[in-house]
Amino acid sequence: MTRIPTKQEILDWISAHPTLTSKRDIAKAFGIKGSDRIDLKRVLKELEAEGHLEKRKRSYADPDRLPPVSVLQVKEPDENGDLFARPLEWHGEGVEPIVLVLPRASDPALGAGDRILARLTVVHEEDHNYEARLIRRIGTNPHKILGIFRKGAEGGRIVPIDKAGQNEWLVAEGAVHGAKDGELVEAEQAGPKGRMGLPRARIVERLGDPSAPKAVSLIAIHQHGIPDDFPDKVIEEADRTKPLGLSGRTDLRDMPLVTIDPSDARDHDDACFAHADDDPKNPGGHVVWVAIADVAAYVRAGSALDREARKRGNSTYFPDRVVPMLPDRLSGDLCSLHEGVPRACIAVRMQIDAHGNKIGHRFVRGLMRSVASLNYQEVQDAIDGSPNDKTGPLLDEVLKPLYAAYKALDAERNRRQPLDLDLPERKIVLNDKGHVESVAFRDRLDAHKLIEEFMILANVAAAETLIAKRVPLLFRVHEEPAPEKLEALRETAQASGLTLAKGQVLQTRHLNALLHQAAGTDEAELINMSTLRSMAQAYYNPENFGHFGLALRKYAHFTSPIRRYSDLIVHRGLIKAHRWGDDGLTADEIEQLDRIATHISDTERRSMMAERDTTDRYLAAYLSERVGNEFTGRISGIARFGAFVKLDETGADGLVPVRSLGREFFHFDREAGTLMGSETGLLISIGQRVTVRLAQASPVTGGLEFEMLSLEDNAMPRGGTPSKGKRVVRRKAAKAKHKTDKIKRKLDRKRR
Repeated sequence: MTRIPTKQEILDWISAHPTLTSKRDIAKAFGIKGSDRIDLKRVLKELEAEGHLEKRKRSYADPDRLPPVSVLQVKEPDENGDLFARPLEWHGEGVEPIVLVLPRASDPALGAGDRILARLTVVHEEDHNYEARLIRRIGTNPHKILGIFRKGAEGGRIVPIDKAGQNEWLVAEGAVHGAKDGELVEAEQAGPKGRMGLPRARIVERLGDPSAPKAVSLIAIHQHGIPDDFPDKVIEEADRTKPLGLSGRTDLRDMPLVTIDPSDARDHDDACFAHADDDPKNPGGHVVWVAIADVAAYVRAGSALDREARKRGNSTYFPDRVVPMLPDRLSGDLCSLHEGVPRACIAVRMQIDAHGNKIGHRFVRGLMRSVASLNYQEVQDAIDGSPNDKTGPLLDEVLKPLYAAYKALDAERNRRQPLDLDLPERKIVLNDKGHVESVAFRDRLDAHKLIEEFMILANVAAAETLIAKRVPLLFRVHEEPAPEKLEALRETAQASGLTLAKGQVLQTRHLNALLHQAAGTDEAELINMSTLRSMAQAYYNPENFGHFGLALRKYAHFTSPIRRYSDLIVHRGLIKAHRWGDDGLTADEIEQLDRIATHISDTERRSMMAERDTTDRYLAAYLSERVGNEFTGRISGIARFGAFVKLDETGADGLVPVRSLGREFFHFDREAGTLMGSETGLLISIGQRVTVRLAQASPVTGGLEFEMLSLEDNAMPRGGTPSKGKRVVRRKAAKAKHKTDKIKRKLDRKRR
């Protein structure tokens, strides 16, 4: 008879092998075969009854685990000087996990009794289960300073780089942290502010050359006035928050909800689950659940947390960092739907028919527990036939039903025809030193589209519910293009030999027809770029003007309250509408909705500009080592002073100054968006293929300057008497100009 492992041996195995937790896996690990499996099953049942394990489908797992970001209390150092801490939010009934704190050289000294916020990593060591890296001490929130270090006789000074920084800061010799004169540094206040003399600071990080890649996002943060330093009251309020339990909530912990995010995601604010609808009135239909972190339960209207979140409006994302709307205690911990951890949520159950039409929905305020934190690529790989240890057990009962529901929603999307632009998203990958390692274009997987469709459906459900219950809300508004922009797009299409329907109410399907005409042709990028430029900017408004781009009449943001204040307002509206508690939308907020909408629309634009500027600087730094190299691209814009070119390889934008185009004068036609040479007749317009040489790259400003070598595969003329090759360019340019003039004359006659 094979020896049956002890209960502790089984628990140790499951802890060390979290992806191999079925009874079959456990039996194989301990060499248990045949009738001996009956005894193993008995031991597992006992562990389950004792609360050490809980059965999920056909596998066993610890009932709870610590979230990746947790609050810990530091213990006395042991005889070896190691620093351990106890978790203050342990939910399990078993043995409390042991956490080893691994301090960095730059971390402040920690003592027994200190409460810290730390990032945890699961390990399988003999004397501890987790290792922790300090984020910060609870109750401390030192003022951050960004500036240029100027070395002095004893220590030195920090000169702030932001315009609002009025004072320099003194740095004592022991607080220099090895900084050199002229380096960009990040520092924190050292000691209380005195009434006399300059305030004192200690340098916590050397960022090196102010023009270096690692400094880029910090400079953008300060230049655009994005708040990245939480006030003490906000931190204190966040630190006081405790995880919420089941009281007053629907228990969703047995539902196999999963989060699907980018592989580098640090927070998870949405989870989903789907299954075939068992309602006989809905044959072939699906039920889709979307659960969103219940941020409103922690961020009460009028609180310090709420005022700071409203001030920021949204989180801002850079290649090397995130400036969050909420402190780490919430954004990375209590409001993040981490795997295996109970979390408060607001969830919506949506019924869709076999054709993807939503036929009903209802909201609940619940407590959930994600069964897995997955990334897009591994989910797609699993569906495509290559599951890993994590997705394999979930494939049949969780992932395939999600994709079945998505296919129905995708069919409905094709009938609705939202705007279908083909504009690949660029991703900048940094190495450990903050330098650009690569620039690539993100793949658009079905896994991305699945989450996108589920979130859109949930956002529609939120808007419909609040409208039906007559509770004010903030709509996400996207109006149709202005007539003059639409006319410019039509002219561009006609000049490319394409057609945009006219004389009818514009719908997204008309624009999609144009985009599909251009697909696969040389004009595809031009038409996509021109269509994007014709679009109005989306914004928030208490009045509903519809969402043109999505082809939806009722739409509000509900799915990301960790990073968007608009969604927090919608959550409070749902709480008020369902009378779930006293943390719903207040009369004061309702009165200020117009002002809030304007403000958060502005903060969104501010973040977009900061993100764009940062991307430009990173790309300029990346390309600065390739000055003199040749690149291919397309004309992306025309101005009086030159032509803008977008490179194929990286998507970087740069300028070809008009002075570098030759010895002739170039006429700028604003309406047509062209530059035309006075001698050669050379016509430069948006969308044309070019080869350029990188003449200059400035990481500090993000500027790139090019020299144009060829246009549509023809060498650039330089003015004067055209050669035979130049005459070909001239004939093509004259022909294009004649076509453009003909279109303009035709339009002028119609306008009369």
